[in-house]
Amino acid sequence: MNVMIVSPEAVPFAKTGGLADVAGALPKYLTKLGVNACLVMPLYQKVTQAGLKLVKLKPTIKVPIGEKVYEGCIWEGRLPDSEAPVYFLDQRDFYNRPELYGTKGKDYTDNCQRFVFFCRGTLELIRALELKIDVLHANDWQSGLIPVYIKTLYADGPDGIGEIATLFTVHNLAYQGLFWHWDMPLTGLSWDLFNWTQLEFYGKLSFMKGALTFADALSTVSKQYAKEIQTEEHGCGLEGVLTQRREALFGVVNGVDYNIWNPEVDELIPATYSTNDLTGKRTCKSALQMAQGLPVRENIPLIGLISRLVDQKGFDILEDCFDDLMGFDVQMVLLGTGETRYHELFEKLSRKYESKFAANLTFDNTLAHRIEAASDMYLMPSEYEPCGLNQIYSLKYGSVPIVRETGGLKDTIVNVTDATLEDNTATGFSFRVHKSAALLEAVKRALAFYSQKNGWSKLVVNCMKQDWSWERAAQEYIQIYSKTQDLKLQARKSMEV
Repeated sequence: MNVMIVSPEAVPFAKTGGLADVAGALPKYLTKLGVNACLVMPLYQKVTQAGLKLVKLKPTIKVPIGEKVYEGCIWEGRLPDSEAPVYFLDQRDFYNRPELYGTKGKDYTDNCQRFVFFCRGTLELIRALELKIDVLHANDWQSGLIPVYIKTLYADGPDGIGEIATLFTVHNLAYQGLFWHWDMPLTGLSWDLFNWTQLEFYGKLSFMKGALTFADALSTVSKQYAKEIQTEEHGCGLEGVLTQRREALFGVVNGVDYNIWNPEVDELIPATYSTNDLTGKRTCKSALQMAQGLPVRENIPLIGLISRLVDQKGFDILEDCFDDLMGFDVQMVLLGTGETRYHELFEKLSRKYESKFAANLTFDNTLAHRIEAASDMYLMPSEYEPCGLNQIYSLKYGSVPIVRETGGLKDTIVNVTDATLEDNTATGFSFRVHKSAALLEAVKRALAFYSQKNGWSKLVVNCMKQDWSWERAAQEYIQIYSKTQDLKLQARKSMEV
C-alpha cells in the first residue's frame, strides 16, 4: 500500500502542537510495517534554517490562486532514523516567514492563499513526481481542501489522482480554517460548492467542512472524541455533518515514541528505572524537589502538571479549588505557558505556597521529562481533550494520572475502583463533571490510595506496563486505510448505479 501523509507541520522540522508529533512519527512506523509511506509539508523558514540535508528536485509546480499563478519547488529529505521520504513544498512568498500560521497572536492575513497553495500544490507534486498513491491521509484544516479537489478539479484526469482514496483526520475541531466568502475564487472551485451542505459555514468558507464532506473516510485522535464531536457541546457547529458521516468516522489514539519517552532509556532524567526496580524514580523525585526549592520528602505525594495555561486545559476549575488542594499534604510542580492571567495567578500562588508549589512559566523539554519521572501523580483536568499525550507519558513513567473523563483521557485511563483493581486494569483516577468539586474529590481518592503503599506500587507498575506505542497506532491506521479504500470503491459503484 502506498500512503501519503499530508500535514502542515511535523517533528523535527516544524511544530506548534501535537499534530507535528503524529506527522513525524506515523510515516516511520508505517514504513516499519511494510507500508510505502511518505510525508508532504511546507518548506517553512524554520526548516531552511535548521541546516537539514535536503535535495532540490527538478520538477517545479504551478498553482493558480485566483487570477495569479504561483510557481513552487519541491525538496526531498528523510525522517530521522527512517527511509520514509519527506517532500517539502517551497513557495517563498507564502512560507519564508518566522512562524507557521501567524505572529503576535494573529493569523497571517493570507492564510487562505497559503493553504490553497499547499492543498493544490500537494496534488501537483503527485503529478510532477508521477507518484502512485493509494491513500492520501490529510490532517487538520490546512490540508482540508485536498479531498475536495480530488473529487472535483482532479476527478477525471489521466494521471489517476481522482482514484486516490482520502482519509481526513481531525486533531482539534475548534480550529476550522474559516475565511470570508469572497476568498472562494482563490480556491479555483465552483461557487456551486459554496452551500450549507459542502463548503459554506455560517456565511464563511470552511476548509474543515469541505474535508468532512468530501473525504472518503474521517478519523480523529480517540474513539471518545469521535463520539463527542457528534454532539452540540463539542461539535463546534459541525456535529450535523459528523453525525451524518458517523459510519465513516473512526478514532485512533495517538501513539508515543518509547525511544524518547521511556524511563528505562531516558537520558534527560537523573536516574533511569523500570517496573523491576523503581529506585531511580525516587532519585528523580528528590532531585526535582531540590531543584524546585521544595522540601525533600520521600513520602509526600508530588503532583506534576505540564500544559498550556488556558481554560480548555481545566485551569479555571483548578483555580477555584487550588487553596483547598494546597490544604492537603502534597507538593505540586507546574510547567507551561499560556494566558497572561494564568501566568499572573500562578506566580502569585507560587509565592503564597512556596514550600508546596513551584511554577515554571516557560517551555523546557528537559524539565518536562524530569517532572514526568519525578511525579507520583499527574493532573489533567481538561474541559475537552481530543487525545492528550502527557497522560500517556505519565503511564510509562509510573506517574499515576488524575484526569477528567473526556476524549483521549477517557480512552486511555481506567478509573481505580474495586472491580478494576481486582481485574488489574486500573491505571488512574478520573472524574466526569467539569467542576472543581469533582476534581478535588478525585485528588482526595488518589491521596487516600497513595497511603496504601502495596496497592500504590502495584498500580504504578500496571501503569508502566500499558502499551500506547506508535506500533499499535500504525497497525490501526493500516486497517483504516483499507476501509478508506473500500469506502471509495463503494461510493464509485453507487454513483455508477
